[in-house]
Amino acid sequence: MTPRDISGLEAALGNDVDGEVRFDAGSRGAYVTDGSNYRQVPLGVVVPRTVEAGARAVAVCARFDVPVLSRGGGTSLAGQTTNTAVVIDWTKYCDRLVSVDPDARTCVVEPGIVLDALNHRLAVHRLQFGPKPSTHSHCALGGMIGNNSCGASAQAYGKTVDNVRRLEVLTYDGQRAWVGPTSPGERARIEAGGGRLAELYRGMDRIATEYMGDIRRGFPRIPRRVSGYNLDSLLPENGFDVAKALVGSEGTLVTVLRAELDLVPVPAYQSLLVLGYEDICAAADDVSHLLEHCSPSQLEAMDGRMAQLMREEGAYLESLDVLPRGDSWLMVQFSGDSQDAVDEQAHALLRAVGRGEKDANVAFSDNPEREQKMLKAREAGLGVTARPPDDRETWEGWEDSAVPPERLGDYLRDLRKLFEEFDYDHPSLYGHFGQGCVHTRIPFGFRTADGVAHFRRFVERAADLVASYDGSLSGEHGDGQSRGELLTRMFGERLVTAFGELKALFDPGNRMNPGKVVDPHPVDGQLRLGPAWRPDTPATHFQFPEDDHSFNRAVMRCVGIGNCRGHSGGVMCPSYRATREEEHSTRGRARLLFEMLDGHADSAIKDGWRSTEVRDALDLCLACKGCKSDCPTGVDMATLKAEFLSQHYAGRMRPAAHYSMGWLPLWARLSRLSPALVNLALHAPGLAGAGKRLAGVAAARSAPVFARQSFLQWWQARGGDEPDPADPRTVVLWPDTFSTYFHPSIAKSAVRVLEDAGFRVAVPAEPVCCGLTWISTGQLPVAEKVLRRTLDVLRPYLDAGTPVIGLEPSCTAVFRSDAPELLPADQDVRRLAGQVRTFAEQLVHHAPDDWRPPRLARHATVQTHCHQHAIMKFDDDRELMRRAHLDAEVLDEGCCGLAGNFGFERGHHEVSMAVGEQGVLPAVRAAAPGSLVLADGFSCRTQIEQGGTGRRALHLAEVLALALDGNLPSEEPERLADRPHGPSRVLRWATTASAVGLVAAAGTGAARRLRHRT
Repeated sequence: MTPRDISGLEAALGNDVDGEVRFDAGSRGAYVTDGSNYRQVPLGVVVPRTVEAGARAVAVCARFDVPVLSRGGGTSLAGQTTNTAVVIDWTKYCDRLVSVDPDARTCVVEPGIVLDALNHRLAVHRLQFGPKPSTHSHCALGGMIGNNSCGASAQAYGKTVDNVRRLEVLTYDGQRAWVGPTSPGERARIEAGGGRLAELYRGMDRIATEYMGDIRRGFPRIPRRVSGYNLDSLLPENGFDVAKALVGSEGTLVTVLRAELDLVPVPAYQSLLVLGYEDICAAADDVSHLLEHCSPSQLEAMDGRMAQLMREEGAYLESLDVLPRGDSWLMVQFSGDSQDAVDEQAHALLRAVGRGEKDANVAFSDNPEREQKMLKAREAGLGVTARPPDDRETWEGWEDSAVPPERLGDYLRDLRKLFEEFDYDHPSLYGHFGQGCVHTRIPFGFRTADGVAHFRRFVERAADLVASYDGSLSGEHGDGQSRGELLTRMFGERLVTAFGELKALFDPGNRMNPGKVVDPHPVDGQLRLGPAWRPDTPATHFQFPEDDHSFNRAVMRCVGIGNCRGHSGGVMCPSYRATREEEHSTRGRARLLFEMLDGHADSAIKDGWRSTEVRDALDLCLACKGCKSDCPTGVDMATLKAEFLSQHYAGRMRPAAHYSMGWLPLWARLSRLSPALVNLALHAPGLAGAGKRLAGVAAARSAPVFARQSFLQWWQARGGDEPDPADPRTVVLWPDTFSTYFHPSIAKSAVRVLEDAGFRVAVPAEPVCCGLTWISTGQLPVAEKVLRRTLDVLRPYLDAGTPVIGLEPSCTAVFRSDAPELLPADQDVRRLAGQVRTFAEQLVHHAPDDWRPPRLARHATVQTHCHQHAIMKFDDDRELMRRAHLDAEVLDEGCCGLAGNFGFERGHHEVSMAVGEQGVLPAVRAAAPGSLVLADGFSCRTQIEQGGTGRRALHLAEVLALALDGNLPSEEPERLADRPHGPSRVLRWATTASAVGLVAAAGTGAARRLRHRT
């Protein structure tokens, strides 16, 4: 299309469609690819607000004769959801559960509803949608219908096609109808009615009749045949089910507007049996034998290679620890109406196969939490195998074959021989072995012409191999572009001709997701990389040591799994959860950074580091680092954002917030000249508003109040001898900006507790800083200088191996993660990364054996800081609270939404509060009045205190310090007094500027109240 045509299309969509119409480079760049090897730049993106608006968008596209691609979660591994088309993203608005009939066990949904969200809404009825792919937290039902998705639970419930009752569909030329099973009488009525619908039914009847024998002979009779169109659903013995015939058609025939689904009861009880084998082929050999003696709800497999990768990556270690002896494993899950019944199923199977529960190669569990952890490890196969620690790139392309379960072992042996022949060393083999479905990722060489040619020859041979086993090219991921060209090898010419006739019947102009399944693009075409890919290789400040010192490889960690589009649990990705925008997911940002590398002639982003589209996408990244831990491939968008900001603003003026909050440690030090005057200025009516505007701070935010006496001033006034760095009892308490100048009671409390535990506390005599605020605002040259100066001050302690205790999680995380990436060759940085510990780590692992924390015997609602979740983890904090008899409810509610400077910056307040309201703030409001609220992070405490909760959050050190002296109040306390205390002197609660400023320093009269109280 010409630019003029595109402009006209955009205008028409904008005028006619109730939705968000986006043809800008940033939006298009976020949708260039999915989870596959393929890449195509879309014409534009439409996000309809209603199903009717989506149908209208199709009509406008038809008027302009342009291709259409319906997209759900965009996780397709075969290239189904990338195309040069108008992309309709249903997931933001069209996500209603339209109706539920609990008695009939059915529901009606819109295409954008996410599977986990649907099942959450159905939970009140104790019902669920049966198929559950590994992407269940973010895959949409429309996408599941398009791909005929399955997952592990298909062992019990079948594929999506087996659970779809009816579909409301729309053809490209405007025919709209509900379709499903169709009796001969109903078909006669439809055909007698004439028109386009009658034409469709006559055409389907002709195809089913003409090719009936071919369909019956040529469709593999296996549990996991997903390849090709479901022509078998049009056979008389299958009820001429048009809905089922359209499931798995990958958006190439119709647009699905609504779906009526069958539901199943949620299993009341479950148990899990894990059996160990000498290798994966031996495990596969045993599958059919096991199935002769049981009917499990899941029968999954993982091999020793996957376990090895998990150990090397430090992932799912708890699950690996409970695996029985062996180098490959089958996980057999049973479900039933009572625990005794499911336990007996497992024990009966063991008796039948001659094993016992106490055998070294057997593990049994009827603990649901333990079972889920073990199955989660298997479920994470794609992410674990995508980026092996040996730095090989592995890819999909032959990740989804399926054969009859009774022939699975022999098929795997032949597949391994093929790997060896093509020198594809040791890919992991795992999957849904109970139904003969095998997953893997292979180190294809997509960067060279020889590597691509090698790939093509391999998949052709692999297709012939699976066909020789009467298997399927795809067991659940579909054909798309990965396997469309290979269908003839599986089905033969006549059936592929029949597929073409069905395509021509529904979409004669080839405008519905063209190039997939029928008349497909070549398997080696439109590759995301390919021999013509020539990306820029920019010099960077961060050295990316875990990515071969390459910014490009760091960007390419994202393989499109899409976990960042989840709606609950974990930390990643708060901005997506608030906006429901692909561009504001970790994956969407990674896609734009990939396009920014300008490796393709048609790259959506053309201006490199200066790109406003990339800047805008990164603007709502909270730099929470949740993706570093929660993304299966460890994408670290916070680091990528910092690097981009550094390059983007190099030699240019920055936003005001970068100078005000980015240089906060300097301003905090200057506040010591007159903290009372500074606080007055920050909160005086009129003056405070002007200051916020000048500093780029959101008007709705209250500035934190500087403490009257900083921790360093208190420490100097306290006096005492400086402990010897070489003394094994010596620890350095890191005086971070937040615990020093805003909440010094935290640092004082830490001194109290550490000394009680027998440590001698040292504090650097000169000002030091980790550089966090400069890193988060992308002022990396300054951050490097700050870090180097800090290392100079700390050198005596680094030389002596003295532990450095961090109280603020974000600062501790800098030393563990950011500093080693910024200065990886600096030996002092490495020493510091190894010597820095959290407060809990020090007390749990290094306190004297006879020391015990004070007994708290209180309930607490605990918010984990995102950086602690991502970098240091929270296990030791849980253990310390357990030892202190603190009944801790550790929230799994995601980021607090403030995230350092993010929530203070102008333009971010609405998103910041939306993130907080999705979990943390409501959870704190619901906490019992007499319970404690704990949050070690300054941002978390500030968001809780400014978020309308009516609560104040405390650091764990504060609570322990109070309890040491028996002074923990029965009701929620004010903040600890910022004043000196001796080792045995209780820290009393008071109303100082440090406390009042964070809780009540907003609005008229704030400064007067502060003056009065201090």
